[in-house]
Amino acid sequence: MSTRASGVVEPFGAVSFGQKLAGSEAFKSLFKEGMYLVEMSAAYLDGPGRLEAKALPRAVALAYASESMRLTTRLMQMASWLLMQRAVNEGEMTPVQAMQEKNKVKLTRQELSCDHETFATLPEVLQDLCDQSIRLQSRIIHLDALLYPAPASTSRLARPIAIESQLAMLREAFDGRVG
Repeated sequence: MSTRASGVVEPFGAVSFGQKLAGSEAFKSLFKEGMYLVEMSAAYLDGPGRLEAKALPRAVALAYASESMRLTTRLMQMASWLLMQRAVNEGEMTPVQAMQEKNKVKLTRQELSCDHETFATLPEVLQDLCDQSIRLQSRIIHLDALLYPAPASTSRLARPIAIESQLAMLREAFDGRVG
């Protein structure tokens, strides 16, 4: 067993796929995509989106307001996480510091707040930004799980494999009879 800089124990000196990915060109691309989506969303919501929202019927305008707030929240969570991870990659923050700061960044999966019929009545640009942000969020949550796995007690690696626990129970049962 070896311990990564983040304090996570890797079996048999295994290389963490998440750590490799976080320092790769793929992460840089993910970072650029996330920041670009933040910029595009801000430009849309502060400009054309504001005008489009005023022209919507009341019920759709309410859905617009709700989805735009959720979009903004989702993007700010992702941007915070991406900036934190970039700081780790560039040595400005240690993985241990990142783990402590990560608790302040609530990276939670956010789906749409309205039903699909209502969502379909929203301006296409907002729909597209929401869809892109949800896909990006899913990728970031996946990378986050690779980099900062759940504590060992809840980790899949820490749980005994079903067959192993069954074999252990059989051994105990037979050992009790023989001895």
